[in-house]
Amino acid sequence: MLRFTTVACAATLSLALISGSALAGDLVHVTDITGRDVEVSVPAERVILGEGRQIYFAGALDTDAPFKRVVGWRDDFKKADLDGYNAYLERFPEMEKLPTFGGMKDGTFDVEQAVALKPDVIIMNIDAKAATEESGYIEKLAKVGIPVIYIDFREKAMENTDESMRIMGKIYGKEERAEEFVKFRQEQLARVTDVLAKAGDIKRPLVFVERAGGYSDDCCMSFGGENFGAMAEIAGGVNMGTEFIPGTFGTVNPEQIIASNPDQVVVTGANWELYVPGGNWVGVGPGADLDKSREKLAALMNRPAFTDIKAVKDGNVHAIWHQFYNNPYQFVAIQQMAKWFHPDLFKDVDPDATFKELHDRFLPVDYRPGYFVSLNDK
Repeated sequence: MLRFTTVACAATLSLALISGSALAGDLVHVTDITGRDVEVSVPAERVILGEGRQIYFAGALDTDAPFKRVVGWRDDFKKADLDGYNAYLERFPEMEKLPTFGGMKDGTFDVEQAVALKPDVIIMNIDAKAATEESGYIEKLAKVGIPVIYIDFREKAMENTDESMRIMGKIYGKEERAEEFVKFRQEQLARVTDVLAKAGDIKRPLVFVERAGGYSDDCCMSFGGENFGAMAEIAGGVNMGTEFIPGTFGTVNPEQIIASNPDQVVVTGANWELYVPGGNWVGVGPGADLDKSREKLAALMNRPAFTDIKAVKDGNVHAIWHQFYNNPYQFVAIQQMAKWFHPDLFKDVDPDATFKELHDRFLPVDYRPGYFVSLNDK
């Protein structure tokens, strides 16, 4: 249950009712990713990001000034993606002064602080929906004219990404920009799906995707049929975790990995120095030292679950930026996995070039390679 101090919050709510939240424009009805009909003042000028990593899509809409309408955000970006955070910090030092929040799911979101910031809207990831509704905050915030909108780039990313971008385009008054992004995303996905469709009945490798390998000593977190599991399938692989994990996220035991003997292993990683200092995670991401990342990836393959499997023997072991699992850039990861799984079919696809074009056209920071590494890299 989220913290709610009755007297203090009641006073804050009363003050907000008197002063009103900052209405930026016309009130319009927006259908969020859960199907809720929500009235929002657009274009919103004061926005709270329910997760710091939502700047990944916010920055694609407000490319020149991604923080101009952000009045507060969750405190996860720096811890979950330190290299990405620092890239934004170099360009936008003012972001360190933004008020930060805890999360809805862990009960540390401060609703009084949120109300005091007078946002036009609060953007929440769909995975926070149950905690948000159980706390009653949807109703409490609605009483002071603060709507909550759910979007999704994580739970059913391949199904909900385009619509989530369109929702944000409407809220930001950037509908044409959002549609331009969606068009680019669809074109880049087609560079994989069209080739595979034309190739017909090809051998699809069995792929084990390890979620955050080395983050802890446990083995092994993975994905079911969504998120990276779906990306592996779209890229022309067979996701091993789909058979054993009924939901989006779960765990596969080491004995099952040995028994399944996957053809390819993909480990997700990022710079998690603030979460697990000196940990065994593979620090891929913007500007990563790929020689060091490759060494850490090789070390992870010394665990009993991996030493004798086909993927390791053949050198088909890779690491990929974990944050592709929670932003609208998944098509880059799909291109890279397709190139790993079917190198002959995708000789002409350059995921680094695709990601650079995305940065050049849409994102507020420059592209820095370092998002992918393989044990068989020359």
